[in-house]
Amino acid sequence: MSRSIQMVPGLLALAVAAALPAQAGVTDADLVAGNKYTSGVLSAGIGTQGQRFSPLAKVNTGNVGNLVPVWSFSFGGEKQRGQESQPVIYNGKMFVTASYSRIFAIDATTGNQLWKYEHRLPDGIMPCCDVVNRGAALYDNLVIFGTLDAHLIALNQDTGKVVWDEKLDDYKAGHSYTSAPTIAKGLVLTGISGGEFGVVGRVDARDAKTGKLVWTRPTVEGHMGFKDGKENGISGETNKTWPGDLWKQGGAATWNNFTYDPETNLVYAGTGNPAPWNSHLRPGDNLYSSSTVAINVDTGKIVWSYQSTPHDGWDFDGVNEFVNFDYVKDGKTIKAGAKADRNGFFFVNDRTNGKLLNAFPFVDKITWAKSIDLNTGRPVYVDDNRPGAPIEAAEGHKGKMVFSAPSFLGGKNQQPMAFSPDTGLFYVPANEWGMEIWNEPVGYKKGAAYLGAGFTIKTINDKYIGALRAMDPVSGKKVWEITNNAPLWGGVLATHGGLVFYGTPEGFLKAVDAKTGKELWKFQTGTGVVAPPVAWEQNGEEYIAVVSGWGGAVPLWGGDVAKKVNFLNQGGSVWVFKLFNGQNSASADSATLAASH
Repeated sequence: MSRSIQMVPGLLALAVAAALPAQAGVTDADLVAGNKYTSGVLSAGIGTQGQRFSPLAKVNTGNVGNLVPVWSFSFGGEKQRGQESQPVIYNGKMFVTASYSRIFAIDATTGNQLWKYEHRLPDGIMPCCDVVNRGAALYDNLVIFGTLDAHLIALNQDTGKVVWDEKLDDYKAGHSYTSAPTIAKGLVLTGISGGEFGVVGRVDARDAKTGKLVWTRPTVEGHMGFKDGKENGISGETNKTWPGDLWKQGGAATWNNFTYDPETNLVYAGTGNPAPWNSHLRPGDNLYSSSTVAINVDTGKIVWSYQSTPHDGWDFDGVNEFVNFDYVKDGKTIKAGAKADRNGFFFVNDRTNGKLLNAFPFVDKITWAKSIDLNTGRPVYVDDNRPGAPIEAAEGHKGKMVFSAPSFLGGKNQQPMAFSPDTGLFYVPANEWGMEIWNEPVGYKKGAAYLGAGFTIKTINDKYIGALRAMDPVSGKKVWEITNNAPLWGGVLATHGGLVFYGTPEGFLKAVDAKTGKELWKFQTGTGVVAPPVAWEQNGEEYIAVVSGWGGAVPLWGGDVAKKVNFLNQGGSVWVFKLFNGQNSASADSATLAASH
């Protein structure tokens, strides 16, 4: 009798399970829903539009002070370095990448490890800016991420077993992969890193279930695209903006995260600096470097592009994420996208055709250009601030050194901004710094650094480097700012609870009022935060998570700035928070509270 009683719960559980629909895996509809899918986080940017906005409001300005840690998970071992990953969460599992091409599956409720995959990296990898990874993509029952030796790998979400493994390119030539893939219409969209080694940037589209290459679109003018193994037209027009042969190793690496808009059917990819840095070797605008490139997902062809730094001579890149939003001015709503560029200017473009709608500085000091001409869309250069040409084409000779601001690490770098539809503001993790920069002779050699420039990063003032800024995309005005001693190198999360979350290299995760910037809560994670926070809901409660681990480009390339922050400790972990003692359920009217704040 006792045996039959013990069996009843199991039989009942089987019956209930049979009655429930099986988990079908992550679908295209789920991904298009974006941040409206609140029981998890399905993609980088908390939705393919890249707004990094959560509609959840159980954690809000009235109760965020009760936020406490629920669990913390260590990546372990000696492989610390920079941790720039945004977790993705689905079906109660968190998938988070870590330095040195590792990925962990973690029970999102308990913090227990479910499985780990560690890619075997060869000797001689050449990542430019630390051994980082910015996250994974989810599709069907797969979790897909890239590696430092330029592979793209799909794993089974339940077991961590490899389903497919595709080589993106040759790591010995300087290729690597560090960003989070983007999924659109069953395709996994990826870029490539390695602009400092003279690679040619591109966007690839693969069948997400099999890894089979569907199309590839180069982001340097003159190179041929391919679709289904056949020629699909060159990008631009050979030698139109790249005189000579330098376009053959032209840079324009697509090393940061993309965004995708299902309404326009376009993927928006930022492109990096032209190669080499020495601009005197390559006259012309050098398309499609330092640009936003909009590519039709079905055809693999460029629909429009906008170049934020034509003929880039400062390594400003243009890889910063292009965030889709509705731009409302004079009663008219335009489908737009915004980018806080490394060059210090904030750009707003019509995302259907690329037309420039607005451009204004989001940092205080810009020396290379006076402004952006809204009629032509081009910078008004300060000619004397371009580094000079080398005196002779021989080693040891260099051109005139100039002091430029921002530094090549940018007014904003990889750290993603957030947009709140509630306030209409962008929350930009900005940095105020400059550089001494000069040009040198250089020639291309496969697998060798291809810069033709030297530099030293410098501080501009002694009080702060980083500044979280709330920017109005219509007026171009700074609504509020919070300064920070060290550079801000992690991303931002905005929520319907009236909050903005961001991390600092000093180790804090902070929550501030989205309207005023007033600090409402902070927590010390024990090492620098250089990754973006996320929010989701499970078991009726709202959770906040962030990856913690100091590193990235600043300690490697930061010159005087790196010396200023060399006391910061490395680490590697995920922290997860919720409201203390069931305060979520006690805040039934939290959405109303947030809206009325």
